Amino acid sequence: MSGERMAEGWKLARINIENFCYTWTISNFHFFLEEMQGPIKSPKFSTVGNDKWCLRIQTFDVNENSRDYLSVYLVLISAPKSHVWAKFQLWILSSEGETVFGMRTTRVLKFLPGCKWGFKRFILRDFLLDHEYWLLPEDQLTLFCKVTVFQDSFSICDQIGKPPGIQVPKCMMADELGELWENSLFTDCSLVVAGQEFHAHKAILAARSPVFRAMFQHDMKENRTNCVEIHDMEPQVFQAMMGFIYTGKAPDLHSMADALLAAADKYGLERLKVMCEDALCRDLSVENAAHILFLADFYSADQLKTQTLDFIMAHASEVSETSSWKTMVGSYPHLVAESFHGMALTQGPFMDVLLKCSKRS
Repeated sequence: MSGERMAEGWKLARINIENFCYTWTISNFHFFLEEMQGPIKSPKFSTVGNDKWCLRIQTFDVNENSRDYLSVYLVLISAPKSHVWAKFQLWILSSEGETVFGMRTTRVLKFLPGCKWGFKRFILRDFLLDHEYWLLPEDQLTLFCKVTVFQDSFSICDQIGKPPGIQVPKCMMADELGELWENSLFTDCSLVVAGQEFHAHKAILAARSPVFRAMFQHDMKENRTNCVEIHDMEPQVFQAMMGFIYTGKAPDLHSMADALLAAADKYGLERLKVMCEDALCRDLSVENAAHILFLADFYSADQLKTQTLDFIMAHASEVSETSSWKTMVGSYPHLVAESFHGMALTQGPFMDVLLKCSKRS
């Protein structure tokens, strides 16, 4: 009975799989690298289903003045249907005719006419040139591509009913990456903070922080030694920052929001920086308003600065009597001037109060 109901309610898809291969040889490859202003395309090739494809190759700039990588893409030129589902693999053919330096897509991709999928960092340009005897025989680069096209013969579901949904497990990536950090699993670099050594992963640090990426991407001491020394941060603040880097989850901001704001600003962690701004904003008081205004200005925390200036305008009389405000009057007159500018736009005695306070100081 259940099998009959299923047959009446929806149909199973029958999938046809087609594999095809294509080899593209680019002659005078050195000339191509030196003179190319844009991408070049291979001749068109077709599948049994009359889909038209080509390969596309170009250089990819990591830095403004360099062309570090060779990028290779598979392009669907045209197809009888509105789209094509496919996955593919790419290799270089060596001087011995072997497939080397292969890359493959990890999932089936939806190609629309004119759409390209591929590998932006297929191979380092310098590595290719340094091994030209092996990879560029007779100044020729040969690419070998294998494409698998998936074609269904009819729809998975008809209009009568739909198959039951499947429970998808919750993504645990944040917890799993956090476990790598907490248990120092498979680490490849160390960070020394106030004499304490912590072990981490260069790839994760580089992916999350532009500052760490610069350290490990260029010929810097940290990249050569796989060791980063941090002198301006307490270990507990560093651990909270690293927990955010690995999991994206906010640490205990209320106890160290000011210190984490400095850390987030230094290492380019913009989301953590805004989290710290929010925590400091929620903690604003008459006593700490001047100090938070200084932090917001020093670390270019624009949202926090705006909120703090509004708070000071609303509590000018009380703020002007605090020791932190009086210290700011003498040490950071530009912040006082910004506060005065805001006061000038309001009505009431607040402007006079602050002016008298600044004269006394």
